[in-house]
This record gives sequence, C-alpha cells and structure tokens, in this order.
Amino acid sequence: MPALAATALFLAAGCSADPGTHSSSGAERARNADASAAATADAGRPLAVAAAPEAAATSTAVARPGAAGGKARKTALKVSSYDSHTRRAVISPVSKGTSSQSHPPSQSPSPSAASTAKPHGTAVGDVIASAPAPGAPDGLLAKVTKVIGESGDGTEVQTAPTTLDTLLGDDDAKGSVPVDPSSFDVERLLPDVKVSWAKTGDIHSGPEGTKVPLGSLRIDVGAKVGTAEGAPASATASVSGFVQVAPEVDFSYGGDAAGSGPGAAYLGVSGDWTSQWAVKGRAAASAQPVRLPFAKLHADPVLQVGPIPVVVNLDLTCYFQISADGSVTVDIEQDLKGDFKAGGTFGQAKGWSPVNESHMSSTPVRTSVTTAGSVKASLGAEATVGLYGTVGVTADLAPYLRGEAAGSVDATSATGSTAKTGVDATGTWAVYGGVDLTGTLRIQLSIFGTPVLERGIPLGTLHREWKLADGKV
Repeated sequence: MPALAATALFLAAGCSADPGTHSSSGAERARNADASAAATADAGRPLAVAAAPEAAATSTAVARPGAAGGKARKTALKVSSYDSHTRRAVISPVSKGTSSQSHPPSQSPSPSAASTAKPHGTAVGDVIASAPAPGAPDGLLAKVTKVIGESGDGTEVQTAPTTLDTLLGDDDAKGSVPVDPSSFDVERLLPDVKVSWAKTGDIHSGPEGTKVPLGSLRIDVGAKVGTAEGAPASATASVSGFVQVAPEVDFSYGGDAAGSGPGAAYLGVSGDWTSQWAVKGRAAASAQPVRLPFAKLHADPVLQVGPIPVVVNLDLTCYFQISADGSVTVDIEQDLKGDFKAGGTFGQAKGWSPVNESHMSSTPVRTSVTTAGSVKASLGAEATVGLYGTVGVTADLAPYLRGEAAGSVDATSATGSTAKTGVDATGTWAVYGGVDLTGTLRIQLSIFGTPVLERGIPLGTLHREWKLADGKV
C-alpha cells in the first residue's frame, strides 16, 4: 500500500471532512448527511461534560481549525506512541478493522485513492486530543506540524504544543466529574498507612470492616513523632487518624464568538472531606513546623467534553504537620466534616482570579492539656490539578488542632451527655480546631488559550478557627 498522509488516514476514519472530497459510496454520503444534521441540531448547545467511559481509554478527537467542517469530532484513531523529546507521534486506526469499515468490503484502498486524497490537503494544522497513550501518560494535546511518513504502525507526524481553544472554539462546556477512587495510584510513604475505597457495584478495597461511602477514598495512618528532650517515657508523642475525601474535578469553558480565545474558563478541584484524628504526648520543640508526608496519590481521569477527551492530572499528597514548644503534653481528638473548593476562574475583563472555599465543622472527641505551652498539628492534603501534564492549580487544605496553656495547668474535658471538666491548677487552657486553605494558580493555565500568566497567582489564605474546649481556675 502506498504511503498515506495523516490527513488521508483522518478522512478514512471519518475524523475530518474537506468540502471538495466526494464520498465513495451511498452509505458514506448518508453518514456525512447524518453528521451534518447532528452538527446543525447541536449548534448553540453546551457540550456535555462527563466521565469518559472505560471504552474511551484510547479515545482521540481531531479538529482542523479554520477549515470548513473542521470542528472537533471523535475518531476511530489512536495515538499508538509518542516521544516527548522529539514530539513525534504515531497515529493509527483503533483496530485492524477500521480501514475495512471505511471502504466497502468488495473494495480495498488503491494507489489512486491515496493519490487523490493527498491534493485535498495535508495533516499539517490538524489538532489532536488523546486520552493517555504510550509515551503520553498524561494524555496528549498537540498540533500536527509535519507529516513524516507511513509505517506498519501507522502515520508518523511531528507535533507542537497547542491549546484547548483550538479544539473547543466557540463552544461552551461546564461540569463537575467525580474521580473514581479505584483509579488512584497510591505510594505509601510510612509503614502504617492503609488505603480503602468503595465504588458502585458493591466493590470495596481496604482493611476488612472499614466503612467507606461510595465514591470516597480513605487513608488511615499512625506515626510517632519526636518528643521533647528530657520528657518522660510516658510523654511519647504520636499522631493517628484518617482522611476521607471524595474528590471532583471542576471544568468549564466559554467560547468567544470573535475567535480570540475563550471568553471564560475554570479549572479546579473540590469534594467532601471527613477526618478523625488525634494528637498525643509531648512533641519536640521546633521553631518551624515539621511536615511529614505519609501518602502520595495520582490519577488521570478523562473528562468527555462533547467529542473531546480532556485529560485531567490530579495529585494528592497527604501529610501531618506539627509544631510545638516542647513543654505542653496533650491528648486531643476531633471529628471533622465539610467540603472544599479551590481553583482558578478566567474572565476577559479580569483575567485569572482565584476561587477558594471551605466549609468545615468539627466535634471534639476528647481534650486534655497538661502543663503550660503550645502545640499545633495539621492533618492535611496538598492537591495539584492540571490538564495534559501541565499543572494549573495547587491547593493546600490543612485542617488543624491547636492547644495552648498558661500558668501551671492540668486540665481535661470529656464530651457527650456526661461531659465533665476537671482542673487542678492555676492558669488557663484552650483547645482549638481550624482550617487553612492556600494555593497558587500556575502559568500553565494558559493551556486554555488564555493570556499567559506572568507569574503564579496566590489563591490567598482562607483561615477559620473555632474553640473546642477551654477552662480556667
């Protein structure tokens, strides 16, 4: 078979159409008519945003900006391989049957078919959006700059980076998609880390007896931390508990009819948060908070935005962070529930601006503070979310416990209907819960086709604190 240009392959798979190309059969003309009618019917409707089905694991969309009928559409093609150093990709049919489906069974591609397809255009300028593929684990969004040639594996092309507006054009799309908890790759950074999740179909993973709501991911951990110099053995310091999160990816795009890039865009991460955790003992003195990551998680959920597979890269790093003056001994535990939302929103008038929200409520399980001093411990998660391997938003959600005492204090407070407080000292003590949410918008958000950020934009600091218990003589 003579070498085929990438455009010929695209045309054979029905992924782009040139007004000067004649259909080779009545069935093909009918398909083209149906596609045209569907495009007319969908005009003006927002594109649906949903989790891509498992069958779309090799999904690819192609557009030809500036050409008649060049809007993005699904194809029967896949990125067989990609070299990130040379930016060369090999494009091939999803299956061996693809070519035969493009021609009647009684016919086969002939030299004349290839030679007549080539004059109608080349693949240069075609934009490809692909789900994760060999050599492109974060997905691929690229523009074809050169057709190199044909091989047994497919058509090899040279590519260059591009932006989402070249695919989405003047379309609109908006949606929030839950991330499948089973799709996370988990790297345990401490020995005593357990991971659990539950999904539809009564599928559960994790320690027996652990109850996890559908769509949630839970990480349990227990770790010892350094104690203050000279502290008795009974003052051994430790942190323990669990984080439970149901993450969602938030995506929106508003096309500009003038064709000058998007008029609006949003990328962020949100979800429900539940944690129960405890701090015990006398932690070592530290001028700066000590952060101890205990698990790293990574997922590449694929959003189906109309015909386009938009690959989102989500990373979560769960950690403990503790600071103390080395004198106070505590035994504090709390239940915490709420939600969070962090991301960046774009408008033509204001450019990029941060979105930073969190609503949390907590219940103290127990509180105990001994001797004067202070301690603060966080059980948090740092999330990064991006598109096709480019980081767009970094958000750090850090719920915390803080205990402080002045004077000579030995105070305890239980919770529940039989709550009692006992104090045998002269002084005051208090225990607080709180949450900090910080982060940064990154320069790579220009992947939407918006103006490039000159520098990272801080999300700002969202800070809330509430009193769990206190006492004085």
